[in-house]
Amino acid sequence: MLDVAVIEDPAAAEVSLDPIRSRLLAELSEPASATTLAAKVGLPRQKVNYHLKALERHGLVVLVEERRKGNVNERVMRAAAASYVISPLALAAVQPDPARSPDQLSARWLLAVSARLVRDVGALITGAGKARKKVATFAIDGEIRFASAADRAAFAEELAATIATLVGKYHDDTAGEGRDHRLIVAVHPKVLPGPSKTP
Repeated sequence: MLDVAVIEDPAAAEVSLDPIRSRLLAELSEPASATTLAAKVGLPRQKVNYHLKALERHGLVVLVEERRKGNVNERVMRAAAASYVISPLALAAVQPDPARSPDQLSARWLLAVSARLVRDVGALITGAGKARKKVATFAIDGEIRFASAADRAAFAEELAATIATLVGKYHDDTAGEGRDHRLIVAVHPKVLPGPSKTP
């Protein structure tokens, strides 16, 4: 089972967003049959089977084993991944584009950049999976508390200058065999638990 699977196909995204199917995906972190799932989710077995077939058609669940139970073949299924991310490619015609309004201080621009990150890394994961290779990535995730807006602005300025220095040191336009990489650094208020709370 994969840790994270990227959904790029619009039809698969639609299937995964159905509340019943989403619940079945969550239940299928451990292998189970339609009969077992029916008892857990409070639906008839036939209805659960219908939803499982839709999920299986789109590769969101996989067959673990088939066993004979009386007159019936019982299919034991498992989710293909522990969690799923829907790529902006699933909505290709309306996916966010940072170039539309490149304002580095805009939260919407940050969201568009983040969506591009999900799209690009998702495509890299999909391609690497098919090639049976790993993707070379690096990320930092941390928290910082600023005493004031002025401190936050000073931090952003110093961070930008430091990164510009590093990029200048390591970027090599003449490296014919080199590979371009995208660098994204973001700072945003931490979201607190509860409905729409930010500090």
